[in-house]
Amino acid sequence: MAFGLFSKQDDLVGIDIGSSSVKLIQLRQVKEGYELVHLGVAALPPETIVDHSVMDSVTLVDCLRGLVENQKVKTKNVATSVSGHSVIIRNIYLPNMTSDEVEASIEWEAEQYIPFEISEVNLDFQILGPDSKDPAQMKVLLVAAKKEFIQDYLTVFGECGLTPVVVDVDCFALENAYQLNYDPENGLIALVNVGASSMNINILKDGVSVFTRDIQNGGNLFNEELQKRLGLNGEEAERVKLGERTGEVDAATVAEVLRYASETLALEIQRSLDFFAATSTDGKAGKLYLAGGVARTAGLDSVLGRQLGIPVEILNPFRRITMDENRFDPAFVEAVRPLFAVGVGLATRRVGDK
Repeated sequence: MAFGLFSKQDDLVGIDIGSSSVKLIQLRQVKEGYELVHLGVAALPPETIVDHSVMDSVTLVDCLRGLVENQKVKTKNVATSVSGHSVIIRNIYLPNMTSDEVEASIEWEAEQYIPFEISEVNLDFQILGPDSKDPAQMKVLLVAAKKEFIQDYLTVFGECGLTPVVVDVDCFALENAYQLNYDPENGLIALVNVGASSMNINILKDGVSVFTRDIQNGGNLFNEELQKRLGLNGEEAERVKLGERTGEVDAATVAEVLRYASETLALEIQRSLDFFAATSTDGKAGKLYLAGGVARTAGLDSVLGRQLGIPVEILNPFRRITMDENRFDPAFVEAVRPLFAVGVGLATRRVGDK
């Protein structure tokens, strides 16, 4: 899905800012698809980003600038994305009209659905097609993000000498990455991106988004529980979560913590899937694709599959992207690929996108 709270036309680099790291990726369009040009990730200190809001801009600027310099990125134009409480996504229904007519009336329409003053938000929309129940109406995807919230990110990029030309939404960037790498699937599928502090859920019906939700719970649940139960610091807990310190801690306790945290996240996802099924006539999702850094946690996909009762697959955002193995270490790319689903979706944005 080509979506942006605002955008211009140009080549760009995708930058995904999460609560625990900044991910940078640039792709080049080639005859057979896309080729990897730049790929890098830098850890963020705790409390730099809290609830998707920039709390320590100095640290974030230093981290982002260092990542860009380290990758020797020449492109200054950036695609980035946002999510959280300051971003509102709604499916609305309007009488059939042209895109220009929607553009002219969208502020008035949005006032009915957005819990902020219209003057305080950036608005965007996408016409999804006719309403299956009423051919005189059409379905429109409406997105609003608080200007103040967006401006904090724009300021950070500006201080790094970068120009954000597309500001997207995390769940739609994830959708772009899925569509790039997988053949269209009929029916309902769920795309779930699990980061350190939150999750994004996007349900597609026949390839079109019909439900989105942000959940303020994520992989920190694993780390906090490991720190509490095993007396570890944050870095040690992260290594244990990823299975890198299995011989140095009590294996039974680690397994118990990972199972508890995985089941807790599965319950949160289940609630959203159940809510969608209860409020929609489309039924239940038949498959789930899992992305985000927490997807690397051992056994999480199995726990989710067992609790949700549907197949769960870890989304591979590099599945159809070619790369020069003399420039990119395949082992490194394999290790970080769950982190880059949103970034890949951003890096595919090109000239002419809305």
